[in-house]
Amino acid sequence: MTKIRKVKRKKKYRVNVNRKRLRNKLKKLPTIECKNIKEEWEITKSTRSNLKEMGLVYDPNKNLKIPNIKQDLLQQVKEKFMENGMEVDSDDENEDIKKTPAKIHVAQALERDAKAPRERRFRLPNGQVEFITYLLDKYGEDYKAMARDKKNYNQLTWKQIRAKIKTFKGIPEQYNEYLSKKIAT
Repeated sequence: MTKIRKVKRKKKYRVNVNRKRLRNKLKKLPTIECKNIKEEWEITKSTRSNLKEMGLVYDPNKNLKIPNIKQDLLQQVKEKFMENGMEVDSDDENEDIKKTPAKIHVAQALERDAKAPRERRFRLPNGQVEFITYLLDKYGEDYKAMARDKKNYNQLTWKQIRAKIKTFKGIPEQYNEYLSKKIAT
């Protein structure tokens, strides 16, 4: 009877592992890249309590429950009993009263930052821009002729070329530069 590889691996003593360094690594605080969270972080408190104070959640699966059909049906049955005047023992009545977190401004700042409009940084590579401008200069809007061009090494279809040109026209910085060069010549 063969043993599982994991079980065997756990029993081996690894000489090359520095246990002291490994323990310190596990104790080490998480690296926080977010400026808002880093400013309000308290070293003496645990990760869960720090996040709870800021109005954030450590485990979203516990906070955002997935709808359970069984729980919904039980709730409906309880409501029917309540309508009929019967009393039902309920565990939900003893729920904790939710307090507003002390450092709620952190969560609000993160939310504002997430909703803030971002500038679009998408740009096509220079090689693609040269290819597209070459095709536009030579053929104008004749996509089928572009597909038969000798410089179409990737054998793009006319629809693929049309899509690339459409994305190129959708990037104002690159397309305006192309138009200004075209007008200048």
